[in-house]
Amino acid sequence: MISYEYPLNERIRTLLRLEDLYDRVRYFSAKTDGLEHHVALLSLFEILEVAGRADLKSDLLQELERQKHALESLRDNPAIAQDALAQILVDIDDTAVRLLEMTGKIGQHLRENEWLMSIKQRTSIPGGVCEFDLPSYYFWLHQAMESRRKDLADWLEPMLPIYDGLSIVLRLLRDSGKSGHYVARQGVFQQMLAGKVAQMLRISLKADLPCFPEISANKYALNIRFSALGGAERPRVCEIDVEFDLVFCNL
Repeated sequence: MISYEYPLNERIRTLLRLEDLYDRVRYFSAKTDGLEHHVALLSLFEILEVAGRADLKSDLLQELERQKHALESLRDNPAIAQDALAQILVDIDDTAVRLLEMTGKIGQHLRENEWLMSIKQRTSIPGGVCEFDLPSYYFWLHQAMESRRKDLADWLEPMLPIYDGLSIVLRLLRDSGKSGHYVARQGVFQQMLAGKVAQMLRISLKADLPCFPEISANKYALNIRFSALGGAERPRVCEIDVEFDLVFCNL
């Protein structure tokens, strides 16, 4: 199965973007080649841009506190796995403490590093980080793998509480909905929402189907069009009946 997630508000859209960037940094930082570590550093710069909102930390703290109160009401509920509940409450408390310990703007330690900011400035120019443009960066890319990994870990570590916070929020959001099975006739599906509130949609379909969902939604209706890649042409509607699972996620 392939799952597609579609945020229905700007807040969730930001969290999903940040999750993708953090995962990319962690993935490429664990690799060995200098070019892979270059991708990790570029993703760190992108986190700076996306996380620049001043209220991101307070938003996460408020949501974690709200979820903590909601989850605590489930203590001693026989239908709830109490060990799992206790663990998520511990994770929320630990993450909230680490978020509160963060001072200044997110990524301020990177902004204060003149060398990193000189690299960031050059990355906006196509091919702007060649060895003749930034010999110091070219030198860094040829240092020992362990040295580069340590630098990347040091640059990422102060921003990890944000990642831990958004991971908890998104995990709870993904687990919040009940899956339903639907069929898009001739590749098209529409559903009137009739006041149904959701913050994110999750659509899952078999990986061997030759199509992907294009989604548009507002408070009145949900429209899904399953399209197929058309080579050099624009994607076109996949005119077959497509079975899929749909979850309305809401905290």
